Amino acid sequence: MATSPRSADTISLCSTVSSCPDRNGFYGGFQRTDKPKEPLSKVQIIAREKKWLHMIENWSEYMSKNYKKIRDRCRKGIPKSVRPKAWFYLSGAYLLKQKHGNLYEELLQKPGNPQVIEEIKKDKHRQFPFHEMFLDEDKVGQIELFNILKAYSIYNPKVGFCQAQAPIAAFLLMHMPAEQAFWCFVSVCDVYLEDYFVPGFEILQNDAAIFNGLLKKTFPSVYRHLQKHKVEPLMYMTDWFLCAMTRTLPWETLLRVWDCFLAEGIRVIFKVALVVLGATLSRHKVRKQCNGQCETLQVLRNLPEKYLEEEFIIHHMIRLNLTVQDFQIEHTRQRTRRAKQKLQDIASSK
Repeated sequence: MATSPRSADTISLCSTVSSCPDRNGFYGGFQRTDKPKEPLSKVQIIAREKKWLHMIENWSEYMSKNYKKIRDRCRKGIPKSVRPKAWFYLSGAYLLKQKHGNLYEELLQKPGNPQVIEEIKKDKHRQFPFHEMFLDEDKVGQIELFNILKAYSIYNPKVGFCQAQAPIAAFLLMHMPAEQAFWCFVSVCDVYLEDYFVPGFEILQNDAAIFNGLLKKTFPSVYRHLQKHKVEPLMYMTDWFLCAMTRTLPWETLLRVWDCFLAEGIRVIFKVALVVLGATLSRHKVRKQCNGQCETLQVLRNLPEKYLEEEFIIHHMIRLNLTVQDFQIEHTRQRTRRAKQKLQDIASSK
């Protein structure tokens, strides 16, 4: 898997580690923040919480008759106190839990594939290593992370375990109890990122081609630069998409992006990636300095912090000139291209 633009920072032995965690539980790493968050007034917070609680209590009605209201409130940011429950509903995880009853506990009792279990054990300590939940393998965070990944590998043996799943599972576990996090994880892996983790990564390759087509439409100068220097999408976007930005964005930005992602689906990841890429390479001066493949990739592995701030990302993502139809057109174009390629491959093999 390609290196995340920010992941090296999280595992660096030289990273600054504080003796006290920040407000989100981070002792260090790039997702730690000591900047004060601009607070809403108590009146505003309570009003927003009440609106969300009312929506959740009438969830089916809102989803069927007033989904736009849900989407717009997600874009404004879900109140922290309500976010775990909101994500549980947005993802459809509450329906999975209702359908499957005590299946999660039953999965935990099964032994699982020994080879997969060993892979999970080797990988679980790498997730959010500076967060208070995952500092020690004996703490509940790493134990429950192992349980979720093991349970999923048994629940969906076609996928088993992919390293890119682990940060997603850990991220969800930081927001909700293990069983709820598991069903939310199932929904993300099997619906939002459907077939992303199947060996071969065919769907990711297809989405990389779609992304390239959308980049050509939205940021043609950036597209031409990447084409000129043979910088293929999979060289820089693999981690962004497979890990749903969990190893790339600052914490507050990540929360806001996931509020939208769980409401609107994979298009949000496409849009965030386009915004970040476009902002990073849109200036002619920057592109001129990136006079080769290596130089360009180096810039994309060290994304400017100002383009990762939550207000910048959300503002430009919402205003990005892309419609649902644009995604559908590009999807159809790539599907046609693949079909032609298969025919050519069959013809050439005869």
